[in-house]
Amino acid sequence: MDLTIRAAEPGEYAVLGEIIAEAYLGESLLDGPQDPYLLKLRAVGQRAAEAEVLVALDAYGAVLGGVTYAAPGTPWRDIAGPDEAEFRMLAVAREGRGRGVGEALVRACVERARSADGVRALVLSTQPAMLAAHRIYRRLGFLRTPERDWEPVPGLRLMTFRLELGAPS
Repeated sequence: MDLTIRAAEPGEYAVLGEIIAEAYLGESLLDGPQDPYLLKLRAVGQRAAEAEVLVALDAYGAVLGGVTYAAPGTPWRDIAGPDEAEFRMLAVAREGRGRGVGEALVRACVERARSADGVRALVLSTQPAMLAAHRIYRRLGFLRTPERDWEPVPGLRLMTFRLELGAPS
């Protein structure tokens, strides 16, 4: 698949916000359309101002997915330590699923983390139901870190993964 990964542009924020919201709602990862987390998922412009939001585009320029990459010092990190980068809100549109879009976005985060001074690892949180994403993480060398699992809100247990940034994979 001809795919481009780059920083999201302002004209793509609304489309990407809806792709992320639809992915979370469609997979029943939220408490329905009234879930307050939807506001954060759709706030792509805010994330882009405070971290790096990446988009995946097909050969025609259509947005197929995106992810937020949070380097050390950015406010979008939840679990990362001082020498770790983190990524969040990885989502792929229905038409992009099964075509390598999610893996390409994760690989872009890995490359950013590897090229950053002082970053030794890349971490993430994920819901137990996100099995396709877990397969990507494991394939790329991420390891489960159950000692870091956490609950951002009561009853929502998040699993964590970490990739030690040694030689490129």
